[in-house]
Amino acid sequence: MEFAGYEPYPGPGGLPTAVKILIAGGFGAGKTTMVGSVSEISPLRTEEVITKTSEGVDDLSGVEGKTTTTVAMDFGRITISRDLVLYLFGTPGQHRFWFMWDELALGALGAIVLADTRRLEDSFPAVDYFEHRGTSFVVAVNRFHGTCDYDTDEVRQALDLDPRVPVVMCDARSRESSKLALITLLEHTMATRMSAVR
Repeated sequence: MEFAGYEPYPGPGGLPTAVKILIAGGFGAGKTTMVGSVSEISPLRTEEVITKTSEGVDDLSGVEGKTTTTVAMDFGRITISRDLVLYLFGTPGQHRFWFMWDELALGALGAIVLADTRRLEDSFPAVDYFEHRGTSFVVAVNRFHGTCDYDTDEVRQALDLDPRVPVVMCDARSRESSKLALITLLEHTMATRMSAVR
């Protein structure tokens, strides 16, 4: 699957270029689902059952049906072309596991901030994190069944995003929809880097 503006070049020794992408966002936003839906390999998951111990620690409002949580990361892989392979790292969403983010972000080309409009305020830490690191990112609004629909301009305004940051609608359960979000991130990152060189 090629994308606009990409000119393939193999990495050292003719091997594909490996690119690290983060999938971040708030607790219950759909990060594990996105990595699983788009990965061409069986994804690595570090999910644990939510127990009574987390009561009063983890805010389950809006995601009351959630029974598991990522405690370290999710990992998947997708081949974009013969010369480009993406390695996907899903970050943990709960505040108590954010210390993992710095390790996961090392060497990342960019990130998708997965937003849930039921808990949009949970997107602020991820947006702030990537803005402060200078990491290229896009916001993908995960469209959950039964949630209110907001357009991209409303989400952009609510998150106070830079006008250059793309906002896309997506369904994290859909392979094609998740691929489009990844392609948007790659195109945005390439365009940003090219404009910085000029």
